[in-house]
Amino acid sequence: MADHLHLPVHLRWGDLDAYNHVNNTSMLKLLEEARVRAFWVPGEGEEGPPTAILDPGISQGMLTLVARQEIEYLAPVPYQRHPLDVEMWFGKIGGSSMEVCYEVYSPIATDGRTLYARSTAVIVLVDAASGRPTRITQEMREAWGPYIDEPIRYAHR
Repeated sequence: MADHLHLPVHLRWGDLDAYNHVNNTSMLKLLEEARVRAFWVPGEGEEGPPTAILDPGISQGMLTLVARQEIEYLAPVPYQRHPLDVEMWFGKIGGSSMEVCYEVYSPIATDGRTLYARSTAVIVLVDAASGRPTRITQEMREAWGPYIDEPIRYAHR
């Protein structure tokens, strides 16, 4: 089994809906937050995982765009003060795109481990000036390669 990243992501009170659990659209934001932490170079005084090698922003000449995202909800996520454990890995790294896999678990600080959701996102690297896909570099492959594992198999497939 390859290495997986474990990224703590805090819930916000505003992530809940009228049923008192995390709204489905808020789950996309939680996954986005984990993805930014996993890929973007940390700011001064911050720490990041070894996969965080991308300089954010259009001024850097490259964008990371979501081409497709799928989420399978397995249990309602209640509000809690401890951060959720978002586990991430790559299901595939292609020429200009990658399949990012996520599993969203209950906080590490709790007894037992509840899997709330699984998700897959296809991320495409795009040249900011031309809008065309750009190749994944050798540096990226070296940083992300240790985190390639089996892609998520969804129940409906």
